[in-house]
Amino acid sequence: MIHTLTLNPALDKTVVIPNFQVDTVNRIVSLRLDPGGKGINVSKVIKKMGGTSRATALLGGSSGQQIIQMLEQLGIQVDYVEIPGQTRTNLKIIDPVQGTNTDINEPGPELSAEQAIFVFSHFVRQLHPNDIVVLAGSVPKGAQPDIYAQYVEKCRELGTKVFLDADGELLAKGIRATPYLVKPNRDELSRLVKRPLQTLEEIKAAACSLLQDGIQKVVVSLGGKGAMYVTKDTCLYAPALSVPVGSTVGAGDSVVAALALAEEQGLSPEDTLKLATATGAANVMCSGTQAADMEQIQVLLPKVRCQLL
Repeated sequence: MIHTLTLNPALDKTVVIPNFQVDTVNRIVSLRLDPGGKGINVSKVIKKMGGTSRATALLGGSSGQQIIQMLEQLGIQVDYVEIPGQTRTNLKIIDPVQGTNTDINEPGPELSAEQAIFVFSHFVRQLHPNDIVVLAGSVPKGAQPDIYAQYVEKCRELGTKVFLDADGELLAKGIRATPYLVKPNRDELSRLVKRPLQTLEEIKAAACSLLQDGIQKVVVSLGGKGAMYVTKDTCLYAPALSVPVGSTVGAGDSVVAALALAEEQGLSPEDTLKLATATGAANVMCSGTQAADMEQIQVLLPKVRCQLL
């Protein structure tokens, strides 16, 4: 079973504004609402790919209830913990003329230490050995920077495979607890190793340095340059596919979803990277944080090329 945990979910409002400008009136030409937050986005993609996951999230207020209803309508198993306050609403502004994507994210409600303990106790009761656990995204105000590290350690003790997709201190401290897989993008990996990473060789070296700490797999998303898949036995690189861009929001989450499904299905490293690359490209073609259909992914799969580094 694949489990996703979203500590700081959001109701994502995506608007299209041609020639978006600051300090003036802008006219929205289209708008869509999606349940969001990185773990929830992963569950949405898994569902569209024909897989099954359980999405656990902290939700509050009317926006939280709306997210629950939307996920249930999508046929996703929802396991929510109700918290005081209002689940945040994030605004995504897409300008098709200038080719820009602007995110304006609310901070979300504050999380107390007691709530953090409660939600994780609730979450781990569902876990079984060999389950896949996806810990992804930002955390609410009040959460400790080692919260993912604590969660990773406990999940590992229960025999699960933990996939960690985070940034900054959350990633740095989480890595010390040795998750099974980490998926930084290039900027996140650069901040982690405290140096700019420009070439594929530099990115490979930085990814390999993480394997020395006991992590089994490192997947680095490189945006328009593709993705890299690194284990102690192999390093594969797949250039990005050229596709029309609907929205880049959630593209990294779709890669994590493909990685989780590939792990559950026991795919080879090459097939895993191909699936992740095609899934990321298919989701870039979608508007907002909606997930691409499996048919779109299957069309793109034969176009992915992998090479050994």
